[in-house]
Amino acid sequence: MEPSRYPPVRRDESVVESKFGVDVADPYRWLEDPDSPETAAFVEAQNRVTDALLEQCETRGPYKELMTQLFDYEKFSMPRRKGHRYVFYHNTGLQNQYVMKVRDGLDAEATVLLDPNTLSEDGTVSLSSTAFSEDGDLLAYATSSGGSDWNEVRVLRIADGGGVEPLGDVLRHVKFSCLEWTHDGRGFFYNRYVGPGGLKGELGTETDINENQQLCYHVLGTPQEEDPVLWVDPEHPQWMAGAEVSDDGRFVVLSVSEGCRPANRLSIVDLEGVPRDADGRLDFAAFDMSRGKSGLPFTELVGDFDASYSYVANDGPVFTWRTNLDAPRYRLTRCDVTAAGDPRGWEELVPQHETDLLQSAMAAGPDGLFTNYLRDVKDVLELRSFRTGQVAQVVPLPGVGTVSLSCDRKYPELFLTFVSFTDPGSTYRAELKADLSADLGLALYQRQAPEGFDPDAFETVQEFAESKDGTRVPMFILKKKGTPMDGSAINLLYGYGGFNISLRPSFSLSRVMFCLAYGGTVCVANLRGGGEYGTSWRDAGSLLNKQNVFDDFQACAEHLIERKYTSRGKIAIEGGSNGGLLVAACANQRPDLFGCVLGKVGVMDMLRYHKFTIGHAWKTDFGDPEQEEFFRYLLSYSPLHNVRAPEGGTGNYPAVLLCTADHDDRVVPLHSLKLIAELQYRLCREGSPQRNPLAIRVEVRAGHGAGKPTAKVIQECADCHAFAAKVMGATWAPSKL
Repeated sequence: MEPSRYPPVRRDESVVESKFGVDVADPYRWLEDPDSPETAAFVEAQNRVTDALLEQCETRGPYKELMTQLFDYEKFSMPRRKGHRYVFYHNTGLQNQYVMKVRDGLDAEATVLLDPNTLSEDGTVSLSSTAFSEDGDLLAYATSSGGSDWNEVRVLRIADGGGVEPLGDVLRHVKFSCLEWTHDGRGFFYNRYVGPGGLKGELGTETDINENQQLCYHVLGTPQEEDPVLWVDPEHPQWMAGAEVSDDGRFVVLSVSEGCRPANRLSIVDLEGVPRDADGRLDFAAFDMSRGKSGLPFTELVGDFDASYSYVANDGPVFTWRTNLDAPRYRLTRCDVTAAGDPRGWEELVPQHETDLLQSAMAAGPDGLFTNYLRDVKDVLELRSFRTGQVAQVVPLPGVGTVSLSCDRKYPELFLTFVSFTDPGSTYRAELKADLSADLGLALYQRQAPEGFDPDAFETVQEFAESKDGTRVPMFILKKKGTPMDGSAINLLYGYGGFNISLRPSFSLSRVMFCLAYGGTVCVANLRGGGEYGTSWRDAGSLLNKQNVFDDFQACAEHLIERKYTSRGKIAIEGGSNGGLLVAACANQRPDLFGCVLGKVGVMDMLRYHKFTIGHAWKTDFGDPEQEEFFRYLLSYSPLHNVRAPEGGTGNYPAVLLCTADHDDRVVPLHSLKLIAELQYRLCREGSPQRNPLAIRVEVRAGHGAGKPTAKVIQECADCHAFAAKVMGATWAPSKL
């Protein structure tokens, strides 16, 4: 499978930047301009090559047909109670976007509250976030167009019976935003950036850096231009902040972050001290920083970035926090915010576990507290007393998987959803009893699964690979029962390894499809840099320890080969965003291990990533390229700067399919565009032995991934997996379906 030829690409050898005594060539810097005709021509030419390659993939059509068939099943989200209503998301099967629905009671008929499919003809306008007022009668919702991180916020008024009245409020330039109503229903807090076009500019494909985020308050029925700015820090333009209103409506908690490290500054304000209008509603005009005022008068509780603090619940001024202060696996602490003092002196409610990670904590009913732990990347759910922190019971789960909860201190009601690699989602309901040790009596509320799908036909095992430095790296392996363990199966190896993100068990139809369609195996690797074992695991794969992540991933590949799940050259590595960086770096370092590289929306230029949109926030994970120590380390593994022909000049580099999108304004497309140009230049000169294709797939009207329409999701999966199967010699296996 070879392309007829790659398009000629201008290589500007004059672009050389000298840093710390090192001359770094950047011959494709012209591709950083997303609006230039030359960039558009490059993308068009590359897509022609890719389209021709994909047409050679015989299984692409059958794969898409089968995945469409399996994807066409009814899907529900877990219900969440808002006032007297229950809100959930529903998809009849192949709808591009989930529809928000509402019931006036648990057994009432569901009606449509908001259908994003009606907001665009092609399904590319998606629902990003929502927030209900305290009484559940008002809904603020944010939408994204074409996958962009930029949102527009609108408001609906909800009537009994499900009727809705769209209000005239429209907020723009909203990005990485909280949405938090004050309990008087007058308005809500949100975040915005003000670009060069004021509040009316069109955004989505630009690469401008995002700085000076503002925290604002919107009063219903007023123009956005009048919204008071209640927090912004011009001295620290890259700081970001989110506001959270306490459950009792009395306090606002302000969390300020610097990048993506799990650490934040913490402040609070008592709304009882805020002026009110003639109707007794909160009036923030006196604090408007855009009109020369000093901002909302927050009281600082934590004034450094030494640890993270997240709000769990409060009783008046006594707040409970989940924190990693002196506890890399997290613990729960409690303080009176009117006299908090040093956080190290706060009362400890639940100490750090000896081995397990405290993933989350949620208060429920009068005295319930659910604590969800990760034990070797497997969920363990406990019910405790909120008052004492003592364990009342361990909640039995259906198996190895991931749990999510919906509960509230106002109601003794619980919804629990369980998912796994073979369970698309089973939701249970229970009533909390006064005796917390009593059996919850979880009753199945709803279950979803593709028609004809048999989870018992599959098996999932967890194994541990040994990394280069001896670290045990967990990995989950999914395969169909009876798959031969003789190295003949192709394998899809997925990883991320960064930003404190834990890859917990989840259902992915595309992974199931890989097993069904090609008799393959799938491995999800839990690499350092993630959050699976707490912040020490994250730190061991961040900054000057980033190479550990690549070593872990390569060790997982070698483990799969050793155990004969697959063999050398039959592994397709897949990752997105930070995972795109992962697979591209590993392909450069160990091209002999892999048969195919599926790098999606990856960070590929590690010397300039911080110059575009929100890239500056990643310096806490990658390091600052403007500092010599980090510059030299980043240069050592940056995918763009380390493309080399395999040793001896006789080997084949793995087949590559990079994926990006024109509206990805998080990891902007220039990363992937520059890398594919460099790959083709370095590896495909005249006389080169390279025969595996090196291609890029540039999606139109799509972004970093969130909100991607169902049709685009299915097509991308079909393209990527059929490409991988073709280059690794796998055959379509309909007899195994």
